[in-house]
Amino acid sequence: MAGWLVIFTTRLFKLLKKQNMKRTAKAHWNGTLKEGKGEISTQSSTLNNTQYSFKTRFADGVGTNPEELIAAAHAGCFTMAVGGALTQAGFTPGDLNTEAALDLDMVALKINGIALSLKGTKIAGVSEDQFKEIAEGAKANCIVSKALSVPITLTIEYA
Repeated sequence: MAGWLVIFTTRLFKLLKKQNMKRTAKAHWNGTLKEGKGEISTQSSTLNNTQYSFKTRFADGVGTNPEELIAAAHAGCFTMAVGGALTQAGFTPGDLNTEAALDLDMVALKINGIALSLKGTKIAGVSEDQFKEIAEGAKANCIVSKALSVPITLTIEYA
């Protein structure tokens, strides 16, 4: 079942007539590590001069941080991959909700891993085992999972 995502993505890109795609983001920083601040913007302008700082990264400041953005990207990519796989298998996905919890080691300053927690509503004709198999395939094959070199765990609630 692991090849389903590759086939699905390949077909999608052929429909879109694109072989490669680039997404961009920009960051600006001014000042020292602890007192400085910056802004992050994305190509889509969903993030548009969004504030980030030492406090937003390592404490409870207002704004975002790189680790939060990685977790958000992973949750979004994985959830879309589950929906795509279900669609490819001939099912109409219901509600799929994912939380991605990124574990940041503050001493070593490294990401230890990401824990994905998926909640999916029952889908007619899809057993719990099938749903879990599809979700595991999405975890292994979503684009963001492939970009990461940290352990990724998955818990599933299917009801």
